[in-house]
Amino acid sequence: MSSAKKNLERLIKKYPNRRLYDTQTSSYITLTDVKQLVLESEEFTVVDAKSNEDLTRSILLQIILEEEANGAPMFSSVVLSQIIRYYGHAMQGMMGSYLEKNVQAFTDIQHKFTGNSAGTFEGKPFSPEMWTQFMNVQGPMMQGMMNNYIDQSKSLFVQMQEQMQSQSKNLFGTFPFPAPTDKK
Repeated sequence: MSSAKKNLERLIKKYPNRRLYDTQTSSYITLTDVKQLVLESEEFTVVDAKSNEDLTRSILLQIILEEEANGAPMFSSVVLSQIIRYYGHAMQGMMGSYLEKNVQAFTDIQHKFTGNSAGTFEGKPFSPEMWTQFMNVQGPMMQGMMNNYIDQSKSLFVQMQEQMQSQSKNLFGTFPFPAPTDKK
């Protein structure tokens, strides 16, 4: 990381008493404050005050856990179980990249709607009530568009997995592996 980027990035230190200290404001903050930094697209890093270990991901996961526990969760138990199954799997790295790219695509679509004339009405930004009305009308269309995108993405993922299996068979097919036996 360049020193210029590090200087722009807010540093938050986590102390053994579990308190978070924002070095920019010289004050203690809460997870709610950190969530607000995320919502405001502030760049920050959370480090352990003693060891300087980067704890940013851990803090972000804590925020997600709290959000999932309160209100309407974003992830179903089925999705969470499927994500857990990919840990330690050969496809773990690809799955992380796949999820990241899909979230980015969704974010790009959202920015197009908020950045263009769809994000304003008579020159004024959409209020939450106007967004609700807009989504009631446009929601089904956007859902269909996202479903098509997900179907295409799933198809590409399956093709990629099949290609990897085929390449593995071609690569390792010449080795004399013993046939699997049933152990009872």
